[in-house]
Amino acid sequence: MQKNKAIIVFLVKFFATYFVLFGVYSLYLNQTQQKSDVFVCSPITGKVAEHVLKVSEMLGYDAEIEQHSQELSIKFILNGVYVSRIVEGCTSVSVVILFLSFIIAFSGSFQNTLWFGIFGSILIYIVNILRIIALSVLYHKFPEYQRVLHDLLFPAIIYGLTFILWITWVKFYSNLNKAKNE
Repeated sequence: MQKNKAIIVFLVKFFATYFVLFGVYSLYLNQTQQKSDVFVCSPITGKVAEHVLKVSEMLGYDAEIEQHSQELSIKFILNGVYVSRIVEGCTSVSVVILFLSFIIAFSGSFQNTLWFGIFGSILIYIVNILRIIALSVLYHKFPEYQRVLHDLLFPAIIYGLTFILWITWVKFYSNLNKAKNE
């Protein structure tokens, strides 16, 4: 019975955290995106695009970004060629929400949860920026492999990192690990 209680507590914490964070993010998107005659992405999508642009330029690429005029996306232009678009799903916010929901559900001390949550969220964001750049460069060089790259390889990177962070959290910082060691 105790084992079932732990599973139920985990699920309640996970889904409560997930739905609260997802709800707040959805409200934010509804307030900041514009989908009428003029399309305007949310500020977080714009910030991701700016970071992709800056890091691309630091890596020596000739890059540009511009708001797409016919959809909620920002065009990423590499060496004068429109190679990819950055949409809300590219921001990594949904992955961060999933990550945070998990570590809160498998709670540790407040301090560990706070610092690991911040560290993990920043790491996910940075890897996501690098992932978008790599994906765009590969789109430019190998346009025939866009589907495989976008749908298989690159989700594996971001979700693989999140899984590694979850394993690290459970193994070293969560109260679950402390309970096993006692």
